[in-house]
Amino acid sequence: MHANLKPDLTDTQIAEIALRFRILGEPLRLRLLYRLFGGECSVTDLANQLGTTQPNVSKHLKVLLQAKLVQRRQQKNTAFYSVIDRSVFDLCATVCAGLPG
Repeated sequence: MHANLKPDLTDTQIAEIALRFRILGEPLRLRLLYRLFGGECSVTDLANQLGTTQPNVSKHLKVLLQAKLVQRRQQKNTAFYSVIDRSVFDLCATVCAGLPG
């Protein structure tokens, strides 16, 4: 058994884990998180770097914000986001380690 795995999870904990996986199941959200891994970035810069629209980026950042994976800082008319829950990168590394090739 994995050292950090809790075999006696409650139904609430199971639901929270499932929600986290649903949130991370969207490729653009993972791309946003990995872009923010290097530090804070504006919505405009994220949209330009990822080749999508500002409304699309904002929609996905809102989900990540509600899940407390990122934080938002407003400076005049520009919103900046940064990662606050870096455990997501550990999860991705674990998944990548199990991928073939």
